[in-house]
Amino acid sequence: MDKRTLCLYFQVHQPIRLRKYHFFDIGKNNDYYDDFANRTITRKVAERCYLPANRMMLDLIRKYGKNFKVSYSISGMAIEQFREYAPEVIESFKELVATGSVELLAETYSHSLASLVDESELKKQVKLHADLMKEVFGVKPVTFRNTELIYSDEIGDMVARMGYKAMLTEGARHILGWKSPDYVYTNSINPKLKLLLKNFRLSDDIAFRFSDHGWDQWPLTADKYAAWLQASDGEIVNLFMDYETFGEHQGADSGIFSFMTNLPEQVFALTNFEFLTPKEAAAKHQPVAPLHVPYPISWADEERDVTAWLGNELQNEAFEELYKVKNKVYALKDPALTHDFECLQASDHFYYMCTKLFSDGAIHQYFTPYATPYEAFINYMNVLSDFILRVDEATEKKKERTPKKAEEERTEADKSK
Repeated sequence: MDKRTLCLYFQVHQPIRLRKYHFFDIGKNNDYYDDFANRTITRKVAERCYLPANRMMLDLIRKYGKNFKVSYSISGMAIEQFREYAPEVIESFKELVATGSVELLAETYSHSLASLVDESELKKQVKLHADLMKEVFGVKPVTFRNTELIYSDEIGDMVARMGYKAMLTEGARHILGWKSPDYVYTNSINPKLKLLLKNFRLSDDIAFRFSDHGWDQWPLTADKYAAWLQASDGEIVNLFMDYETFGEHQGADSGIFSFMTNLPEQVFALTNFEFLTPKEAAAKHQPVAPLHVPYPISWADEERDVTAWLGNELQNEAFEELYKVKNKVYALKDPALTHDFECLQASDHFYYMCTKLFSDGAIHQYFTPYATPYEAFINYMNVLSDFILRVDEATEKKKERTPKKAEEERTEADKSK
């Protein structure tokens, strides 16, 4: 009997956080970033999660060789901060990639929402990210995962046209209906693109419920979890989660590291699963059907849609104002302005403005540095106002320079005759 597939994927991302930026700073100060918070958080998460989790994964690869596989997507924003504040994290990822048992996935450089509004910006960011992966790790990603697993038929078609053969997304219940997430599907517009769907129940048992003493399945042990995997009825189980699950969201004292360390042994002993990377899984399994996703889905919140980022007027206003200046920014070819534009696109800034208070309010509260969504909005809009001012000033200067430069060139030409 053919072995079934277990696919492990982890998101690695840290936004470049904004400092407290006041209305009176607009036009006077273009220092937008909270270097202290960025350094402190990057170092803290490196020590609690990235370094020990990478050591654990390396030990598992050394123990099981090519039988243990894992995949990551690492945003450009995360790489920038590792370079500055925790270079040893990059070294530890390089060591993992060098084993041949790790696949690095393509994504947007800024962990942005570009796919929802602008195909050219999506392409630009994906290329920027792919170039970074080549530069840092010497690999060219071949599987795509969009920010927060955001996906629709249209987005999948864009990704297929960029040349990717497989993409990760959420096994959203409202899309699947009676169908199981534990099979490979295809994009409904472009069937060349295979889709790997997250099994959200089994993923969230680890990512969210692991340390919940009120959960009726607590404590979760590796053998119990392996039995659940064996009881699943499809060809493939995709476990997709934040890498910060290890040591940050679930503290080391919860037993999360020993659970993961013991899991492969139990999987090999009690199930007919093998570990594969997304690329290998997509090559192995034939799709069972096209998946129709007319409106964007994601892995966030109960709704599994994009309302975590673009669900209220504050978020939509900030988002629209940012993208209005895109063409001006790129026309200027100014590295500082381009980098600020990239940083301001990170989906996190919009997530902090979310006003949901019911099903997912506690999760949003955990991630935000702001007291209220309104504070997040005001701070972001103050920064954005200054940024737009700088872009407009630079555009005006460029316009003034252009005729002047043309006149100088004509004068030079006349002299040389």
